[in-house]
Amino acid sequence: MARTVTAHLFHAVNGVAESPDQWQFGAFGPEEGERMGRTIAPVTDVVIGRKLWREWSEYWPSAAADDPFAGWINPVRKHVVTSTLDGDLGWNSARIDGDPVAFARDLKAGEGGDIAVVGGVETVRTMFLGGVVDRLTLTVHPVVGAGRRLFDDSVPVTRLELLEAVPTSAGNVLLTYALRAG
Repeated sequence: MARTVTAHLFHAVNGVAESPDQWQFGAFGPEEGERMGRTIAPVTDVVIGRKLWREWSEYWPSAAADDPFAGWINPVRKHVVTSTLDGDLGWNSARIDGDPVAFARDLKAGEGGDIAVVGGVETVRTMFLGGVVDRLTLTVHPVVGAGRRLFDDSVPVTRLELLEAVPTSAGNVLLTYALRAG
């Protein structure tokens, strides 16, 4: 059975995906929660960038045990994209040695549940444009944010296929894309 690789980012209308806590203002409704729960349930492995891994590894291990996200993220295997972290990372985490896209392709071809690429912006961009991510979901918030965009001016014209578009009661739109074949 093939493993599915997903990525999900909060996204401002102007394309900003960095630091959503600075501009999303807690706009998270039942549809967003249901989608997130459905997407992460089959995930057994996470590919995560160093900066987000540092933030999460400082917070989630001591989060309340009954928090649903903590119950998922703490035991899941985490593969960290880094060139600076060494040694035992703890928190069920290991450093990715070599090319992260090749690593993710090998991981995808192996045994296990689904794989989530959880960030940051550069990690998701690299994995998506590298053809590893099967489904990229953007929760587009009705706000213009400040910060790095997921697809900045360094990205060449890249055709996408819209797989799903779901407006939510919180005023967001859940847009799910794949790279367009051919």
